[in-house]
Amino acid sequence: MSALHPHLRRLWRAITTPRILLSLVLCALLIYLVGVPLLRIAWATITWHPEDARVARGFEEGALTMFHWKRTFLGTVSNELVYRPFLNTVVTSAGATLLALLIGCPLAWLLTRTDLPGRRLLGGLITIPFILPSWTIALAWLVFFRNSRLGGAGGLFEYLTGVATPNWLAYGPVPIVIAMGLHYYAFTFILVSGALASVDSHLEESGEILGANRWKILKKITLPLVLPAILSAFILTFSRSLGTFGTPIFLGRPVGYYTLATTLYNNLRMGFKASAYILAVVLVVLSALTIYGNQRLIGTRKSFVTISGRGLRVRLTPLRGWRYPLLILVLAFVLVCVVVPLLLLVWQSLMLEETNYSLGNLSLHYWISEGGNRRYAEGEAGLLRSWLVLGAAKNSIALSVITAGLVGLLGLLLGYAIVKGRGTRLSRALEQISFLPYLVPSIAFGAVYIAMFASPLGPIPALYGTFALLVLVCVAKNLPFSSRTGVSSMLQVGQELEEAAVVAGASWTARFRRIIVPLTLSGFVAGFLLTFISTIRDLSLIILLVTPSTRVLPSLIFRYNEQGFTQFANGIVIILVALSLAGQWLIRKIGKKEATQ
Repeated sequence: MSALHPHLRRLWRAITTPRILLSLVLCALLIYLVGVPLLRIAWATITWHPEDARVARGFEEGALTMFHWKRTFLGTVSNELVYRPFLNTVVTSAGATLLALLIGCPLAWLLTRTDLPGRRLLGGLITIPFILPSWTIALAWLVFFRNSRLGGAGGLFEYLTGVATPNWLAYGPVPIVIAMGLHYYAFTFILVSGALASVDSHLEESGEILGANRWKILKKITLPLVLPAILSAFILTFSRSLGTFGTPIFLGRPVGYYTLATTLYNNLRMGFKASAYILAVVLVVLSALTIYGNQRLIGTRKSFVTISGRGLRVRLTPLRGWRYPLLILVLAFVLVCVVVPLLLLVWQSLMLEETNYSLGNLSLHYWISEGGNRRYAEGEAGLLRSWLVLGAAKNSIALSVITAGLVGLLGLLLGYAIVKGRGTRLSRALEQISFLPYLVPSIAFGAVYIAMFASPLGPIPALYGTFALLVLVCVAKNLPFSSRTGVSSMLQVGQELEEAAVVAGASWTARFRRIIVPLTLSGFVAGFLLTFISTIRDLSLIILLVTPSTRVLPSLIFRYNEQGFTQFANGIVIILVALSLAGQWLIRKIGKKEATQ
């Protein structure tokens, strides 16, 4: 035993070193926030619950069973419960992804590789949909195309033409695909334009010397070089579309068109928890398979060298006589897909009577009214006077600020632990675990946290219905982005700075506070603002978790839309858009400031 004491002492010293101790603590935290919920939700699908008395008899609560899986996939309700929503999910996700590629790739080429006028300004305008709530275009679509055939008020199209929009255009898969595609094309644009910017023009010039025309060069040289980015855009956009909740619920529910995300929500609302959790597992598996497919496709594809020792040179393709026609086309696209939807939402929020789109019907009633007139929205006060809206706004801002602060701090700690331990198994494990939340669609992640925190778990009390649960789920979901930001920031800090502080006798906390934090402050601020924007607009993640006391602005939009108070719903969208754009402006300003220093 005495011979083991030196080894134990060395092991103890290694474990208690700041980097390793921090890595172990973070691994335990991530396993608790991500791994345990996934196991808890899987367990919930194979055990009996009290509410199962509605569909089964003679069971023991908590006992193991495969009843829920059999009922979901082999029962009489399986078609409505899983197979049709699954097909609808794949159709809308694939359609939205293809539309995003068809729009994003040509725009990326025009604004990155050609001499189109105003490319920098257009690039900023084209990415606006990506920072807006994903369901903004869906609500604007309803303002314009909704019809009166289903018992509601007609939209602007019906008001102007007197012809009711057909159901297939107003609701269902067609508008869902268009609305999601017009949101996610910005994601494709960002990925593909980054790849195009790294393609050396020497390669294309070599093709010209050999006699290839412009289209052949594009097909045989440029396209193969950016194909990894296009494949990534396809698969990552598809995986994001799988769990989208807002757009399918707004545009699909009026005609009974449900996806896995909306069916999951409906099952939880009706109390069928096990069925909802099975659908959450299906969404997680689908998303994980798409990410795995992306890694396989990119990892096994033959690589092409695009950056050589000669230095990168990018030559813009001259558009000649097409410059201004294409400029007009891009401006028209920005107008239709960015400006017009926002104007429609503003207009509709100012309409006193819901079916009257004339200028004489515009009013600030739904913004500043003191309420009491039951003719309008059952007498509720205007948005800027409503304690309900102000309380939700307070909750939204508090949730976003607290989440962003915690995520920013965790990002720095994760970045420190991962970078300082590069090459070790612990560092790789920490990095992989921190990426796991990205594999889980937001609506499924919310279901996971219901399964975990609906009842006490050890010393942790039941958190359902509390503000702490919203903070916890938002922090966990944003961990992949915070860890990447933290790693990027830490890679810029030289090792010798901390080594000098160690020689001077500074403790780890002093080194982290006085060296690491100041030098990585810009990365912390960028991560803070990005998380703030993501959290304040998120509906899919929190829709299953909010209660009347923890209501936030996105959930209030959903509530007002369900009640038919569309002026209120669209007015709150404008408030969220203003907050998102303000955050984007701050990010750009800070980025420019850092670049000039």
